[in-house]
Formats: sequence, structure tokens, C-alpha cells
Amino acid sequence: MSLDIRFEAQRKLHIPYKKIIEESAALTLLKEGCPFPYALSVCIVDQEEMASINEEFRGLAKTTDVLSFPFLSFPNPADFKEAAKEPGAFHPETGELMLGDIILSADHIIDQAREYGHTRRRELAFLVVHSVLHLIGYDHMEEADRLLMEERQKRILDGGGFKR
Repeated sequence: MSLDIRFEAQRKLHIPYKKIIEESAALTLLKEGCPFPYALSVCIVDQEEMASINEEFRGLAKTTDVLSFPFLSFPNPADFKEAAKEPGAFHPETGELMLGDIILSADHIIDQAREYGHTRRRELAFLVVHSVLHLIGYDHMEEADRLLMEERQKRILDGGGFKR
């Protein structure tokens, strides 16, 4: 597994963010049955940078808590065997399945943890799990898909000790 984690925000989280990201990403991919070693990148930014990225890639001139940029197309959520058939799915040197990029807002991690009454550790884990699920084909555009994704998130977070 290759996990590139960068912290580019001014506000500090004051938690072991690298460990939480590694654990929650690995747990998500384990629970979703990923049969391959994988690579993904995570960058934690300020809300101003997040707003800029959100506007550039989604046309929305506002900040958000997390953005996911999948590298692969999944015909069905967590259908790793089909996604792995895409040309260039595996890193040519490491052989790892390249999942994509995650951008997180440090400001949202801090503020949402306080707003929802749980720890920064839990909020960061939630955002990573949520985003990794997006990278592997889950979404929440339709009600049935939203319910499925929420069920997966809860199962993964509770199983990893990231309870509310």
C-alpha cells in the first residue's frame, strides 16, 4: 500500500492524522474486499484552498469538507476486478491499484467535530471512509445509493472503533 499524505493547512488538527488516515483507508478497503495493493493520496488544506479547488473542478465557488478524485471507473461499487481491467489501473513500478486523490479541509474537520459533538479523530476517519467509498464507486445521488453508502460508512467506522 502506498499512501501519500500531505498537510498543507495552517490550522493544526492536534491528532495523529497520518495514523487515522492510514487506518481508516485500510479498514475501508479491507471491508470492501479490495484484493490488490493500492495507492492513493490525501491532502489536508485550508478552507480557502478547498474553495478554490471546488470552484476549479466542480464550478462551485464555496468551500466543502472533502473532495474525491477517483482514478478508476467502477461499474458497480467495490467491483475491483472490473475496475482493474482499465488501462493504466496499476502503477507501472509498484503494481499497486491507483485509486485516486482525496482533499480534506482542516477547518471543516475541526468545526464539524465540534458541531456534531464528536472528536476530531472520528470526524477525520468519517471523511476518509466517505471519500474512499467514493473512490471505489459509491455515491449518494439517489436515495437507495445514499442509504447503501451510509450503511457501509457506519459499519466500517463502528468496526474500526470510530463511533460517535
